[in-house]
Amino acid sequence: MHIVIPIIVGVVCLVLGALFGFHYRKSVAEKEITSAEDEAKRIINESIKAAESKKREALVEAKEEILKSRNELEAESKERRSALQKQEHRLQQKEENLDRKLEAIEKKEEHLRKTQSSLDTQRAEVEKLKASQLEELERISGLTREEARDFLISQLERDVTHESAMKLRELEARFKEESDAMARELISLAIQRCAADHVAEATVSVVPLPNDEMKGRIIGREGRNIRALETLTGVDLIIDDTPEAITVSCFDPVRREIARLALEKLIQDGRIHPARIEEMVEKAKREVDATIKAAGERAVFETNIRGLNPELIKLLGRQHYRTSYGQNVLNHSIEVSHLAGLLAAEIGADVAAAKRAGLLHDLGKAIDHEVEGSHVQIGVELARKYHESEEIVHAIEAHHNDVEPRTVVACLVQAADAISAARPGARRENLESYIKRLEKLEEVTSSFDGVEKTYAIQAGREVRIIVKPESVNEDQMVLLAREIAQKIENEVSYPGQIKVHVIRETRAIEYAK
Repeated sequence: MHIVIPIIVGVVCLVLGALFGFHYRKSVAEKEITSAEDEAKRIINESIKAAESKKREALVEAKEEILKSRNELEAESKERRSALQKQEHRLQQKEENLDRKLEAIEKKEEHLRKTQSSLDTQRAEVEKLKASQLEELERISGLTREEARDFLISQLERDVTHESAMKLRELEARFKEESDAMARELISLAIQRCAADHVAEATVSVVPLPNDEMKGRIIGREGRNIRALETLTGVDLIIDDTPEAITVSCFDPVRREIARLALEKLIQDGRIHPARIEEMVEKAKREVDATIKAAGERAVFETNIRGLNPELIKLLGRQHYRTSYGQNVLNHSIEVSHLAGLLAAEIGADVAAAKRAGLLHDLGKAIDHEVEGSHVQIGVELARKYHESEEIVHAIEAHHNDVEPRTVVACLVQAADAISAARPGARRENLESYIKRLEKLEEVTSSFDGVEKTYAIQAGREVRIIVKPESVNEDQMVLLAREIAQKIENEVSYPGQIKVHVIRETRAIEYAK
């Protein structure tokens, strides 16, 4: 019991203390709330006062800015008004100037109208006067206007033809005198310094026999020996009534030479049978190959050309057995090389290139019977194959005008080739091609108007044209000769040059009774 009382007293004290503390904190909180409300009111009042102050400052600044903008706008508008006034003044001046110019133009137009009217009147008078004068001229001359015009045109045409012919004749005479003199000098020097002999070769070789009995041994039993020899060499052996001789015929000179050598060896040996024939043919082939190589080396040595491919030397040697119109091709090539070198030395061109191109210009003829194509095309391909320069290749390609010559060396090779081929006795043509060329020459020259007769003379080196005197006058003869020469150059193939000789003969015939 004694314990309960103190506990109760303690609980009561705790309750009373708690109530007292609660009332105390409440009073304190109310005081703080009141103080906070007063502070908030003070802050709000200060903010309102500051906002009003800021508002007043902003209004003042806005008024000042508006005033400043107004002043700037007024100044700018004043400047624009001033500029507009000046522009209006200038436009007014321009309008005044335009008015004055329009007034002047109107005056000029009026003056031009009056002048035009006066000119029209004068023109009409001139036309009337001209018509009357023409009528008077037609009456005096007895010619109409068209007839007079035709007469004047024909007279002018005759005068122009005469003047052009005289000028052409004068220019041709001058250039011919200068060029002929120089060309004769150069060519004569070249030919004098390179005088080569020519021997015309044929397509047959004759092998002498010790006696006619040898013909039977060469034929052999049932012709086996002659068949073996013809088969191995590709030639045709002609055994006829010619005493102590056999003819070897073949278009290929190399095969013909092999057969000739083999036949001579067989005749000298005396043992003639197929096996021996085969052995001698092989031996003859080796000898011909050696001769070909030696001939090529001789050509290179004679022309003093260096750095030539060994295969090209062999091809040059094959030309030793090749002929063209009866002229030995290797000798012709050597001569062309010398002539081209001499001509190059005379005019100051590249002597080495000219000699090299001259020696190789007919290179294709070494194998043109084995390969398709012209000897020019074959020669160009061979030169390129063995790395010759483009200058040499072009000279080979242009030496027969397959292409237009573009270098001095090509022109020199053309000239040297023509000199070598055109020399009397250098070449011979068969009768058929010779006659065809002459017929073609006369046909070309007879195709022109006013030509009465044509005659090809001096082996085709000159053509004489007789013209009709009533169709061709003296001035037209000069032009006609030039036109005929140009047509011959374009349509006829020939070595050297052809002289075109135009003849006009006027005859007057009368009979005495």
